[in-house]
Amino acid sequence: MIDKLNVRIYACVLKDRKVLTLFEEYAGEPLMKFPGGGLEFGEGIHDCLHREFEEELNVKIKILDHLYTQENFQVSRFRENEQLLTVYFTAEIIDENEFLILDPCIERTEWISIDSEENPFPLPIDQIAFEKLKERFL
Repeated sequence: MIDKLNVRIYACVLKDRKVLTLFEEYAGEPLMKFPGGGLEFGEGIHDCLHREFEEELNVKIKILDHLYTQENFQVSRFRENEQLLTVYFTAEIIDENEFLILDPCIERTEWISIDSEENPFPLPIDQIAFEKLKERFL
């Protein structure tokens, strides 16, 4: 039975036709995803993105534009009782010299080419966001 809503906010940071991705282990599973995370009570979606980038990567960002809001029903892969609602933006890092992985769950970051025909993202909503990113910037 689904009895929780998990609102997730992510940003696609582009540089030289590549998008910033995070590699982390979550619930014992290796995961590649966009930077961002869960919306906290009393927090706006832009505030969430700013907080997540500062907590995880020690950087301030400039949010550029809305990219995609999830349109279909999706149950969390990690919690059967949670429905996901995910929103994606495009953003840029204000000062890359400040970039430092602060979150111990993040194993590494990588810039992934958006020119790739294959979609490298394991999570279904991230896959849609990656395709939207390609449509807009290729």
